[in-house]
Amino acid sequence: QSHGRIFREKKNEWVWQRPKLFCTTEDLFTQTLVVPYIIPMLENAGAVVFTPRERDWQNNEVIVDNDTPNRNGIYIEGANRKKKSRTSWLTASEYGFSHIKDVYLPCDSPFTYGTARYIPTVDSEKEESFAQWIPDIPEDGKYAVYVSYQSLPHSVDDARYIVFHKGGMTEFEVNQKIGGSTWVYLGTFEFDKGTNDYGMVVLSNRNEKNGIITADAVRFGGGMGNVARGLDNSIATISGLPRWAEGAIYSSLWYGMPYSVHSERFNTDDYSNDINSRSQTINHLSGGSVYNPQQEGRGVPFELALAVHSDAGYTENDEFKGSLAIYQTEFNEGITGAGLDRYVSRDLSSMLLTNLQHDLSKYNWNVRTLWNRNYGEAREPMIPACILETLSHQNFADLKLGYDPQFKFDFCRSVYKTLVKFVATEHNRDFTIQPLPVKDFSIKLNEKKKTAHLRWTPVEDKLEPSAKPEEYIVYTRKGFEAFDNGTIVKNNSCDIELIPNVVYSFKVAAVNKGGESFPSEILSAYLSSKNEGTILIVNAFNRLEGPASFNTDTEQGFDLNLDPGVQYGPFAGFCGRQIGFDKSRMGIENESGLGYSGSELEGQIVMGNTFDYVAEHGRAIAQMQNHSYTSTSESALHNGTISLDDYKMVDVIYGVQKEFNSSTFELINNYIQKGGRVFVSGSNIFKRNNYGIDKPIETNEVFLNAKYAAHLSDKGIDNINGCGLNFNIFREMNPKSYSVPLPEVLVPVGTAFPMLAYSNGQPAGIAYDGND
Repeated sequence: QSHGRIFREKKNEWVWQRPKLFCTTEDLFTQTLVVPYIIPMLENAGAVVFTPRERDWQNNEVIVDNDTPNRNGIYIEGANRKKKSRTSWLTASEYGFSHIKDVYLPCDSPFTYGTARYIPTVDSEKEESFAQWIPDIPEDGKYAVYVSYQSLPHSVDDARYIVFHKGGMTEFEVNQKIGGSTWVYLGTFEFDKGTNDYGMVVLSNRNEKNGIITADAVRFGGGMGNVARGLDNSIATISGLPRWAEGAIYSSLWYGMPYSVHSERFNTDDYSNDINSRSQTINHLSGGSVYNPQQEGRGVPFELALAVHSDAGYTENDEFKGSLAIYQTEFNEGITGAGLDRYVSRDLSSMLLTNLQHDLSKYNWNVRTLWNRNYGEAREPMIPACILETLSHQNFADLKLGYDPQFKFDFCRSVYKTLVKFVATEHNRDFTIQPLPVKDFSIKLNEKKKTAHLRWTPVEDKLEPSAKPEEYIVYTRKGFEAFDNGTIVKNNSCDIELIPNVVYSFKVAAVNKGGESFPSEILSAYLSSKNEGTILIVNAFNRLEGPASFNTDTEQGFDLNLDPGVQYGPFAGFCGRQIGFDKSRMGIENESGLGYSGSELEGQIVMGNTFDYVAEHGRAIAQMQNHSYTSTSESALHNGTISLDDYKMVDVIYGVQKEFNSSTFELINNYIQKGGRVFVSGSNIFKRNNYGIDKPIETNEVFLNAKYAAHLSDKGIDNINGCGLNFNIFREMNPKSYSVPLPEVLVPVGTAFPMLAYSNGQPAGIAYDGND
């Protein structure tokens, strides 16, 4: 994800490298492709992915280090269970990491300010010794875990790390022969606040090979930017933004790259240094590997470099600008570090565009051309490299699709598939593409056997014949823990034994030789030991959509106040609300131009659809203790897998859903006519027609007893009370939950009655208790 916030010496201030247009900048937008989509797809296929810019959207950062063993947590060395080991940890000969400053300057090198530790390997459990890093986590959440170590002459290639987290423990083998003196990403895990013995990283010296294990600091979370810049270092300032929002020049310093990599070439010109640092970081890390043997470096065998950008340019007729790919063939006498003809980069670039044209045909997507140009990220890497201009951030039609999560998934899946095919071609190997996510997920309870029957349907990928599931992974979460590492299941259903009075959650991924799909939505189940009737929760909140947009003869743009949209999980792409809407100012990139936007959302995370709201409803049901519950996707209702008639009550979650399935309404209506009880929650159940009169989406008996009154546009109204409850709803964009900018007032008629009220007294929820 290229670009990012940098310091411009001429302006003596921190700036984005690209203009703020249509609520975003290129510096932020490219992340929303790379982080939630491209990286997971590649890692699910078995790739090791490195990004010169910080990848973790966690603003907190905790570093536990041997040099300060009781700061920000606890660092411990010793044998397990009080056993005595004949080996002990010693100070390594090379420098190590130490976090000795609050603010760093470009001349600083934190990986030379401390020490590292080492210990000989042993093959006996009795003599095994450990290093442990126990962080003091500032707040519950997901944190990327990075380890650091030294690569010494006798380092082993399979050092055993164990990460203890809320979901259990996950083990890694790390090749310490390469990649020393930097942060090495293991994975992202959930941790509880505080210092907990079930939240830590452990390194063992037990190994069948004769060598040494090294240990340095462990880092949890991406953190805030801490590199200062200015005309005078004595008054230098930091960006004030999370590290993920900054350019690679600053994260590369934090990753232990030498001054020659991130700042020396252009001295105080951080714009040029940032471009240069992305490629030079790759070259430095890959130096000495089989793909870059002539350069000195850390020996990491990177096979290719892909720089993800969005381009400038616009169309006046609402057509797509589309995608462009850039490569460079003349540099380094026309060969890569491994001696390949640099036209191999053209092959990669051509494959990307060809496959995008094929995979995105349903969008009528435009693929532009190939450029052989002297651009830094195409020229400098000593491995096959491409700059992919994904779309134009300046063109409304492009960005309207670019904000659409389904388009982003399809676009990024095409990119992932191309990288798989490119690498397979280079090595003359066969390849398999990972499956698509499953659908029609449902859970049925068996009270007598105390089991949950999980069932789902695989999805055929009509674009990729190899992407067929061979088996599945079922992930389980108990109570308020995190998901475990999963269990392999051969078929598209399984039975799982439940402990009574424990809330369970499940998600499913399809797998084959090409890797693992994205996960399904998350369903939940609970078996009450005092069950008086089972409740069914229907997850009908499946919306993924970009922000509200409009396009008239004179104005064009996005309205985050009306509707910020619903992204796939967290989203870090907004800079601020759009200010300039005048189409006559198209192509102007300053404050008077079309699309010009504010800065109030810079560095903020906006939560979208987590597909994990069933468990929240379920925990509320479980508090009653006398009802079991289970859950289903909406689509499983339509194919007949689940029957509403089997349940004492049905809870339908609509969230901020906007598209409603008439078949679901019909099933609910039939259930009500038979005496069924229904609880429905949502904020868009009604819509405004062309005459300004509000009507139900469906003229359907389910909703005839609730006549729509008005939207609540007052942003100050967020408190709801009634039924012995008092709680808030999220009206503004925030990192915790999807937002509800326009909640509705439902006015009861007949013998229906209000059960909840907004802080202004208007009804926020209604109920009806009758036989009709």
